[in-house]
Amino acid sequence: MDAIRLERALAETAEVRALISALDAELCANYTSEQQHGISFPALFEPPVRFFVAHTSEGAQGCGGVALFDDFAELKRMFVRKDARGSGVANALIKQLMQEATNAGLGLLRLETGVAQHRAIAFYRRHGFVDCAAFEPYSSMPATSIASSLFMEKPIYPQTIDARNR
Repeated sequence: MDAIRLERALAETAEVRALISALDAELCANYTSEQQHGISFPALFEPPVRFFVAHTSEGAQGCGGVALFDDFAELKRMFVRKDARGSGVANALIKQLMQEATNAGLGLLRLETGVAQHRAIAFYRRHGFVDCAAFEPYSSMPATSIASSLFMEKPIYPQTIDARNR
Protein backbone atom coordinates (compact mmCIF):
# COMPACT_ATOMS: atom_id res chain seq x y z
CA MET A 1 0.00 0.00 0.00
CA ASP A 2 1.16 3.53 -0.71
CA ALA A 3 1.48 6.61 1.50
CA ILE A 4 -1.05 7.11 4.25
CA ARG A 5 -2.64 10.52 4.67
CA LEU A 6 -4.65 11.35 7.79
CA GLU A 7 -7.41 13.93 7.80
CA ARG A 8 -9.51 15.12 10.67
CA ALA A 9 -13.17 14.52 9.91
CA LEU A 10 -15.26 17.46 11.05
CA ALA A 11 -18.57 16.31 9.62
CA GLU A 12 -20.36 13.25 8.29
CA THR A 13 -19.20 12.09 4.86
CA ALA A 14 -19.99 9.09 2.70
CA GLU A 15 -16.55 7.61 3.38
CA VAL A 16 -16.94 7.96 7.15
CA ARG A 17 -20.42 6.39 6.95
CA ALA A 18 -18.97 3.48 4.94
CA LEU A 19 -16.15 2.89 7.44
CA ILE A 20 -18.44 3.02 10.47
CA SER A 21 -20.95 0.74 8.72
CA ALA A 22 -18.20 -1.82 8.05
CA LEU A 23 -17.07 -1.59 11.68
CA ASP A 24 -20.63 -2.02 12.94
CA ALA A 25 -21.14 -5.07 10.69
CA GLU A 26 -18.07 -6.72 12.23
CA LEU A 27 -19.25 -5.92 15.74
CA CYS A 28 -22.78 -7.18 15.08
CA ALA A 29 -21.35 -10.54 14.03
CA ASN A 30 -19.76 -11.04 17.47
CA TYR A 31 -21.74 -9.05 20.03
CA THR A 32 -25.32 -8.34 21.05
CA SER A 33 -26.52 -4.76 20.74
CA GLU A 34 -26.28 -4.47 24.55
CA GLN A 35 -22.57 -5.38 24.31
CA GLN A 36 -21.72 -2.77 21.66
CA HIS A 37 -20.52 0.50 23.11
CA GLY A 38 -19.49 2.52 20.08
CA ILE A 39 -19.96 6.25 20.33
CA SER A 40 -22.93 7.50 18.30
CA PHE A 41 -22.27 8.65 14.76
CA PRO A 42 -23.11 12.35 15.35
CA ALA A 43 -20.94 12.43 18.49
CA LEU A 44 -17.84 11.59 16.41
CA PHE A 45 -17.78 15.19 15.19
CA GLU A 46 -18.44 16.96 18.49
CA PRO A 47 -16.19 17.81 21.43
CA PRO A 48 -14.57 16.11 23.23
CA VAL A 49 -13.89 13.78 20.26
CA ARG A 50 -11.30 14.28 17.55
CA PHE A 51 -11.95 11.87 14.69
CA PHE A 52 -9.60 11.01 11.82
CA VAL A 53 -9.80 9.13 8.52
CA ALA A 54 -6.79 7.42 6.97
CA HIS A 55 -6.54 7.64 3.17
CA THR A 56 -4.33 6.05 0.57
CA SER A 57 -4.55 6.35 -3.19
CA GLU A 58 -7.20 3.60 -2.92
CA GLY A 59 -9.47 5.78 -0.78
CA ALA A 60 -10.49 5.79 2.87
CA GLN A 61 -8.89 2.77 4.54
CA GLY A 62 -9.49 3.34 8.23
CA CYS A 63 -10.69 5.66 10.96
CA GLY A 64 -10.40 6.34 14.63
CA GLY A 65 -11.12 8.93 17.23
CA VAL A 66 -9.97 9.99 20.64
CA ALA A 67 -12.25 11.46 23.29
CA LEU A 68 -10.43 13.94 25.50
CA PHE A 69 -11.71 13.94 29.08
CA ASP A 70 -10.40 15.74 32.17
CA ASP A 71 -8.14 12.95 33.41
CA PHE A 72 -7.71 10.54 30.47
CA ALA A 73 -8.31 10.06 26.77
CA GLU A 74 -10.26 7.17 25.24
CA LEU A 75 -9.90 5.63 21.80
CA LYS A 76 -13.19 5.57 19.90
CA ARG A 77 -14.34 3.75 16.75
CA MET A 78 -10.88 2.64 15.59
CA PHE A 79 -11.23 0.54 12.46
CA VAL A 80 -9.23 -0.52 9.39
CA ARG A 81 -10.75 -2.19 6.33
CA LYS A 82 -9.89 -5.89 6.15
CA ASP A 83 -7.91 -5.54 2.92
CA ALA A 84 -5.81 -2.72 4.43
CA ARG A 85 -4.91 -4.47 7.68
CA GLY A 86 -1.20 -4.95 8.18
CA SER A 87 -0.39 -2.05 5.84
CA GLY A 88 0.47 0.56 8.47
CA VAL A 89 -2.93 2.30 8.51
CA ALA A 90 -3.65 1.36 12.13
CA ASN A 91 -0.14 2.40 13.17
CA ALA A 92 -0.60 5.82 11.56
CA LEU A 93 -3.98 6.26 13.22
CA ILE A 94 -2.87 5.31 16.72
CA LYS A 95 0.17 7.54 16.45
CA GLN A 96 -2.08 10.48 15.54
CA LEU A 97 -4.59 9.71 18.29
CA MET A 98 -1.85 9.40 20.93
CA GLN A 99 -0.43 12.72 19.74
CA GLU A 100 -3.84 14.37 20.09
CA ALA A 101 -4.07 13.12 23.68
CA THR A 102 -0.55 14.19 24.62
CA ASN A 103 -1.07 17.60 23.02
CA ALA A 104 -4.13 17.96 25.25
CA GLY A 105 -1.94 17.35 28.28
CA LEU A 106 -3.38 13.95 29.14
CA GLY A 107 -1.20 11.20 30.60
CA LEU A 108 -3.41 8.14 30.17
CA LEU A 109 -5.02 6.60 27.08
CA ARG A 110 -7.77 4.00 27.56
CA LEU A 111 -9.99 1.87 25.39
CA GLU A 112 -12.78 -0.66 25.44
CA THR A 113 -12.80 -3.43 22.88
CA GLY A 114 -14.50 -6.77 22.50
CA VAL A 115 -12.87 -10.03 23.55
CA ALA A 116 -13.46 -11.47 20.05
CA GLN A 117 -11.38 -8.71 18.42
CA HIS A 118 -8.19 -10.81 18.59
CA ARG A 119 -6.20 -8.85 16.00
CA ALA A 120 -7.15 -5.53 17.58
CA ILE A 121 -6.16 -6.76 21.04
CA ALA A 122 -2.79 -7.98 19.73
CA PHE A 123 -2.30 -4.62 17.99
CA TYR A 124 -3.03 -2.67 21.17
CA ARG A 125 -0.70 -4.88 23.21
CA ARG A 126 2.09 -4.30 20.66
CA HIS A 127 1.55 -0.59 21.25
CA GLY A 128 1.98 -0.92 25.00
CA PHE A 129 -1.61 -1.20 26.21
CA VAL A 130 -2.26 -3.45 29.19
CA ASP A 131 -5.49 -4.82 30.61
CA CYS A 132 -7.20 -2.69 33.23
CA ALA A 133 -10.44 -2.57 35.18
CA ALA A 134 -13.59 -1.17 33.63
CA PHE A 135 -13.74 2.62 33.80
CA GLU A 136 -16.65 5.05 33.49
CA PRO A 137 -19.09 4.96 31.88
CA TYR A 138 -18.61 1.19 31.48
CA SER A 139 -18.07 0.43 35.19
CA SER A 140 -21.62 1.66 35.91
CA MET A 141 -23.18 -0.58 33.26
CA PRO A 142 -24.86 -3.91 34.06
CA ALA A 143 -22.42 -6.83 34.08
CA THR A 144 -24.17 -8.36 31.06
CA SER A 145 -23.41 -5.22 29.03
CA ILE A 146 -19.67 -5.50 29.56
CA ALA A 147 -19.31 -9.29 29.79
CA SER A 148 -17.65 -9.39 26.37
CA SER A 149 -15.57 -6.24 26.89
CA LEU A 150 -11.86 -5.93 27.46
CA PHE A 151 -10.54 -2.70 28.95
CA MET A 152 -7.00 -1.54 28.30
CA GLU A 153 -4.86 1.48 29.07
CA LYS A 154 -1.47 2.96 28.34
CA PRO A 155 0.40 5.76 30.06
CA ILE A 156 1.33 8.50 27.61
CA TYR A 157 3.52 11.48 28.12
CA PRO A 158 1.90 14.90 27.83
CA GLN A 159 3.68 17.74 26.07
CA THR A 160 2.09 20.19 28.47
CA ILE A 161 0.76 20.04 32.00
CA ASP A 162 -2.13 22.40 31.25
CA ALA A 163 -4.91 20.20 29.86
CA ARG A 164 -7.29 23.18 29.72
CA ASN A 165 -5.80 24.25 26.37
CA ARG A 166 -7.84 21.70 24.47
